[in-house]
Amino acid sequence: MAISTEEVKHVAELARLELAEAEVSKFQQELSSILDYITQLQEVDTESVPPTFQTTGLKDVLREDVVDEGRELPPEEVLANAPDAQDSHIKVKPVF
Repeated sequence: MAISTEEVKHVAELARLELAEAEVSKFQQELSSILDYITQLQEVDTESVPPTFQTTGLKDVLREDVVDEGRELPPEEVLANAPDAQDSHIKVKPVF
């Protein structure tokens, strides 16, 4: 499927891209090639292929959210390691 230079320029304009004439020619060829491949893929018979949303067979890969009591630090120890603290809170620079 051949793409015209006007179509390439239109797509570039929609994407807010500025293209030089050499780039227009290059993308004209590349887009034509991509559309030819899509046409080829559309010819593949997929009627007997069931819809697939998961291919690895994994069901739930997340671990349970459990507090590991052995890894907790007392607040005093945490605040002792903080560069700046105030009223049992770690003081940080403003984000905004």
